[in-house]
Amino acid sequence: MNAQVNDIIIDEKSLSIGQIIGVARGSYRVIISTEPSFVNKIERSREMLMAALEKEIPVYGVNTGYGKSCGKRMAMEVAAKNGINLIRFHGCGTGEPIGIPETRAAMLTRILCFVRGYSGVSMELIKLLAEFLNRGVTPVVPCEGSVGASGDLTPMSYVAAALMGEGEVYYRDRRMPAAEALKEAGLSPYSFKPKEPLAIINGTSTMTGISAIVIDRTKKNINASMSATALAIHALMGNAHHYDPAISRAKPHPGQDYVARGIAALIHADNGHAGLEANKLDTLQDPYSIRCSPQVLGVLIDALEWVTRWVEVEANSANDNPLIDPDTGAVLMGGNFYGGHIALAMDSLKAALASAADMSDRQVALLVDPHVNRGLPADLVRASKEEMPYNHGFKAMSISSSSLTAEALKATMPAASFSRSTESHNQDKVSMGTISARDAARICDLTEKVTAIHLLAAAQACEIRGNWQERPRVTEILKKVRSIAGPVIIDRPMDSDISELVRAISENDLFAFGHPRAPLR
Repeated sequence: MNAQVNDIIIDEKSLSIGQIIGVARGSYRVIISTEPSFVNKIERSREMLMAALEKEIPVYGVNTGYGKSCGKRMAMEVAAKNGINLIRFHGCGTGEPIGIPETRAAMLTRILCFVRGYSGVSMELIKLLAEFLNRGVTPVVPCEGSVGASGDLTPMSYVAAALMGEGEVYYRDRRMPAAEALKEAGLSPYSFKPKEPLAIINGTSTMTGISAIVIDRTKKNINASMSATALAIHALMGNAHHYDPAISRAKPHPGQDYVARGIAALIHADNGHAGLEANKLDTLQDPYSIRCSPQVLGVLIDALEWVTRWVEVEANSANDNPLIDPDTGAVLMGGNFYGGHIALAMDSLKAALASAADMSDRQVALLVDPHVNRGLPADLVRASKEEMPYNHGFKAMSISSSSLTAEALKATMPAASFSRSTESHNQDKVSMGTISARDAARICDLTEKVTAIHLLAAAQACEIRGNWQERPRVTEILKKVRSIAGPVIIDRPMDSDISELVRAISENDLFAFGHPRAPLR
């Protein structure tokens, strides 16, 4: 958790992705509004639900069975036990735990669902979720097991279990039993009221939480990728005219314009580009991975615009079932738990992310190849003449970059295309939104690593080329890279260089830079 924490008030107003990420990363403390009109709205929803139950109106998952078993009716004393069983029998998740920021984002988006006033939950439940966030109690949630329709049943069941003191959580940098953590944090295990077990798990919160963090990391990686490309342009004596604003005016996609202007600013030379660009006839145009970088990264930026909008809508929606109409009190059974928007958003984003990784990998391939790198040594070897034959520079790093990129590209198959009929054909068409979000997170991991190798190779190439001081922003980027990892003079392991640079990109946005036309909000 961050040392400096600001308060964010949760009421009926929507939160931005930036605010959700701030809570997820511990920059905000969550305060549930005490405004009477807001509190009354939540309490009225609860009262409407209880009134329907008293009239013995069938309310799915409360006084009925679940899924295909919804035809079964039960008395309230039986229904109370059934709610606890719902949490327990969904405890069949597998795989590594979802990250702590992703889980915190999921918990926050569940709060945002409840405060819409359609879910019929109590203020006590909303406040307890907020206390988990504020006190740093994070449930351990396995990543596998959701088909993304009937929502994230299995992953969110682990959040519900932790609220009642079961399962495991992360607390004070330890993984421990939830009951122990609640005691240390001064919290009591929660006793769920009617519908609340279903309300916790029957929605899109896990996939949305993962997606929010992927968006944040993608924005940071774009900054790093543009910085690495600027270094590569200098190292390859590339042409500045490829980033002339007139080119983007002729094809006015905002993302393309943003990248072109950004790269032009990064490679600006106070005394002009004479002597910094190759001037042979066959270097009139640079290879596509350099020349078309605005067109490649621009797609990712423009995709982020609508992806962010979709994720924000999902995060601030009542993606629950059943819903209570706050105007009439009618119990409405529908399909807002379906994660189709998240699935398409993340399937699209992961393809654009993998394309950015591919661009970086192709630039690394140019930098290490003496046939196309315009006079740089093979594999960017910097050892002395005597030692050069026994050192290998970036030979293995280029192989790693290629491997990481291939894996990212392989993972771009749309998860939404793999709907499977399940749960006795009640859930016969599902979104696979959580798998899509997890795929996007994995591709984000791989892309960050490729970008780190790209930065390291391009920095080495710039230092070999020289004259980088002619470009102030290139000099700044080089200093940032060298603050994390030194040059490669003689052969040495570089795994820690990659991991440290990835951390600096994804956590600290090391390569952020001011841009007058930034569409990344």
